[in-house]
Amino acid sequence: MTERLLISALKGGKNTKIITLNGKKMTKMPSTLEKLPGLNTLNLQNNRIPKVCPEISTLTQLTALNLGNNLLEEVPEEMKYLTSLKKLHLFGNRICRFASGACDGLQNLILLNLNNNQLTWLPEEISRLKSLKYMSINHNQLSSIPTELCFLENLSELQLNYNKLICIPEEIKFLKKLQKLFLVRNNIEALPQGLCDLKKLRILDVAGNIIEVFPSKFQNLKLSEFYCEENPLLQKKPIVTVQQEDVWSLQNWKISRNLQLIPLQVLVCSYKCFTQRGANLFGIVQA
Repeated sequence: MTERLLISALKGGKNTKIITLNGKKMTKMPSTLEKLPGLNTLNLQNNRIPKVCPEISTLTQLTALNLGNNLLEEVPEEMKYLTSLKKLHLFGNRICRFASGACDGLQNLILLNLNNNQLTWLPEEISRLKSLKYMSINHNQLSSIPTELCFLENLSELQLNYNKLICIPEEIKFLKKLQKLFLVRNNIEALPQGLCDLKKLRILDVAGNIIEVFPSKFQNLKLSEFYCEENPLLQKKPIVTVQQEDVWSLQNWKISRNLQLIPLQVLVCSYKCFTQRGANLFGIVQA
């Protein structure tokens, strides 16, 4: 069946625009692809392909490539030749690294799907994906994300669910076009203050982390959907301490249309600030 489909495609020659060979138990990509320079869409999902063939570099008009559910172990270097590529699906492989130069030619890439792989890091070169709008890296092993990712100025949706993230860089504030941010089931203890600068953010999901309190000015976000269940959020307002050296948090509580009470971090001060005066003690007044 695979051979017949390829023969039929080859008969079309330069006029062949789409090839779909999903679930054909293929163990390698067909080298005859080099004879189809006009190909726009290549679907090779649900096969057993461990690496891409060198001939893929000739597909300079390819706009969509689906290699989901195969046996790839890296984002291959050959991707840099696919200068017209807009959609790249690499989900469900064994990818644990980016080959050197893999991002170099993907200046037109809009969507990148790396769900269900084994990535523990992202390269700094990810910043070269200047046109990227949708990035999904769910179900990997990421413990951090590079600050360079925060310079993808066209990014509209970022999914990092089910990883091992501990924190989000303050530079996230530079993702000015970000509308949807998903951080479900990580190990995040606190969100950066820079998150509050994302004026276009509408959906934020941080369920299943270890967040206790949200940054000040969080209430200024114009969210339409916000999910924070299964976090150890502070449930009670702080009480006045009677120990002069104790430090206690002053919390403000915000009610939003689609939220219950959430704790917001405003400032931290000690009892001594309010009971004594001196050159080394400062009073703090919230505007």
